[in-house]
Amino acid sequence: MNGTLAISFESFGEQLARELPWFSPELALVGTIIAILIAPLAIGRSSRSTATIALVGIVVTMICTLRVAETVKTAGVSGLAPAEAGGLLIVDNLTTYYKLILMVFAAGVSVLWWYGAADREKDPPAFFTLLLGSALGMSLMVSSLNLLVLIIAIEFASLPSYAIVAFDKRDRLGAEGALKYVIFGAISFAVLCYGASLLYGLYQTLDLGIIAGAVLQDLSAGENQVAVALALLALFFGIGFKISAVPFHFWCPDAFQGARIEVTTWLSVVSKAAGLLLLLRLVHVFGVAAGPVQFEAPPTEALAWVIGIIAMITCTVGNLSAYVQTSVKRLLAYSSIAHAGYMLMACSIFAYTGADSPNVALSAVMLYILVYLFMNLGAFGVTAMVVWATGSDSIDAFTGLIRRSVWLAIPMLFCLISLVGLPPFGGFVAKLWLLLALANPEAGGGTPLHWILIIVAVLNTLISLFFYLRIVKQMMLRDDERPAVQAPVGGLALVNVCGVVVLLLGFLIIQPVTDFADRYAANLFTPSVTQQVRVAEPEAVDAVSTLDFSDPLRGGRMEPES
Repeated sequence: MNGTLAISFESFGEQLARELPWFSPELALVGTIIAILIAPLAIGRSSRSTATIALVGIVVTMICTLRVAETVKTAGVSGLAPAEAGGLLIVDNLTTYYKLILMVFAAGVSVLWWYGAADREKDPPAFFTLLLGSALGMSLMVSSLNLLVLIIAIEFASLPSYAIVAFDKRDRLGAEGALKYVIFGAISFAVLCYGASLLYGLYQTLDLGIIAGAVLQDLSAGENQVAVALALLALFFGIGFKISAVPFHFWCPDAFQGARIEVTTWLSVVSKAAGLLLLLRLVHVFGVAAGPVQFEAPPTEALAWVIGIIAMITCTVGNLSAYVQTSVKRLLAYSSIAHAGYMLMACSIFAYTGADSPNVALSAVMLYILVYLFMNLGAFGVTAMVVWATGSDSIDAFTGLIRRSVWLAIPMLFCLISLVGLPPFGGFVAKLWLLLALANPEAGGGTPLHWILIIVAVLNTLISLFFYLRIVKQMMLRDDERPAVQAPVGGLALVNVCGVVVLLLGFLIIQPVTDFADRYAANLFTPSVTQQVRVAEPEAVDAVSTLDFSDPLRGGRMEPES
């Protein structure tokens, strides 16, 4: 007995030593949070020292992510679970890409905080603990195909976000925005848990790879249709809240307007990106499950229509709502909803691709997120410095900005035109890449739904011209003789770097970037699904027991229980 236990613990230790380095970025984030909490005992609660520890931890996390990226270059890995299971956490191209984006954005937000809030911050360790805690949750969101882990990760990302929106307890708008955020978050999380419990009750497994195959079999056979549809809708409800997809978007404008500008900047990109990439991972799993089998009426078509319709409504509502806004923060909040709708369109492509073939929908969204990061960081960065100088985020505060601070006006011009999607900026290429993915019949696009999505995306681009160019007109063509805007040198450097990157992504370095996105949209870890459907005897098909799952790392095979 003792010998058996010794062998078990020894094999567990070997497995842990092999798999734990794959999750070194998450461990680095945890270590950074612990260091931020302990540091005040030794060096006090200095804002600058806390921000320095956070930035060092962000850089270390980025280095760890780059090292892990080399490990998963040829194939994704799954670990931190017994050998007979599929793995609770996944490390693949998608997770490493998102972690890199997450850390770059965290560094940019920390720089904004350094120049705008450090001098008046009363509790910097709490702020950075919440910021990096939400980053850890978002990192886990895109790193699993296990229902339980996803539920924990989504709440892990949400709880610090609620607190950080209301971080300034004396701000009425912040408290109101946070209250709406919490209420919508609690409702969406409850619905998400209900959907997950339905799926678990139907299929007795937490593995979404197994669930996807079983769901498609049931829908195709006409079994459990109401329960499955309700479960998938509830699951999308929870993810749609993170994306701010309509009709789960009502919290977004109030939370963005009430939160401090660096918090608004943070939530505008990474929260939506985590939700979108999680949804794309689920879509990819369903595409893999449906790929080897020829259905007379593929159930994925109905799922694609649901996602496509929500995407069309989301971008349209976001753009139309931005028309009447006079607050630039609120306008950019509705803009972020519209851009989430554009990216959500790619989630309607249920494509089965080989291990070495890039998933075009995922490639388009990865490129879009990369460009959107710099567009939004630049636009919110300029808005932050105008707010710091004038005390207002209204469009009128930008009047004559080209005279008052040319180094703020030019990057804001670049970012706004790129947000519209006009050449020669990165936003044009990102949107074009997305439309080409929707039109590509070889990769799952080119259907009537996708051509409708293309038309809606183009029309919404024309609609968005009005409210983006309102700000441009106010900056360039109006003047009221206000004094010059005084901005910190570091802040000016940040927004001008964003402006230059957005310009370069538009016409100079776009080919390497699209190749980069394609490379990271291939070799994704997904359980290898083989469905052996006996068409002549459909009643004899067991939706779960006919699925074979292979771990690409270990090469082992798991036969799920019937």
